[in-house]
Amino acid sequence: MQITKFTDLALRVLMYLTQEVSSSPVTINEVAQQFDVPRNHLIKVVTRLNKLNWVIATRGRCGGLKLGIAPENLRLGNVLRELESKNSLINCAEPPCVLSGQCNLKEILDHGLNSFYEEMNKYTLQNIVDQKTQQAVIKLHQRYSA
Repeated sequence: MQITKFTDLALRVLMYLTQEVSSSPVTINEVAQQFDVPRNHLIKVVTRLNKLNWVIATRGRCGGLKLGIAPENLRLGNVLRELESKNSLINCAEPPCVLSGQCNLKEILDHGLNSFYEEMNKYTLQNIVDQKTQQAVIKLHQRYSA
């Protein structure tokens, strides 16, 4: 299984927002520049994260982005499940499979996917940004401020 670019960028945004290095709010332009991604794509990601209440986005001259949830409360499996919207790895109905209802493949793959999400839920956003990742994110913030 490979996550989408949307989910990958969402995880990077969440990681970036865990560190408040400057008194200035983090902006869309800052994140777009830091991760070298199109601003319009980033807006879609941030809008989704905002709807999930994982990010608080404030508009206006003094606006910006900040985490809407404590990093230790955001489980990685829940993030992946929500953003990937995958509850099943295959669809036996489209196109119709002649083995549908007569084989175990879908059930086994669904079990594996659920096990993957459960395993990922052992980790939080805080686990992701501990130690070396935290230092890398802080350096990104400092690079932008300089």
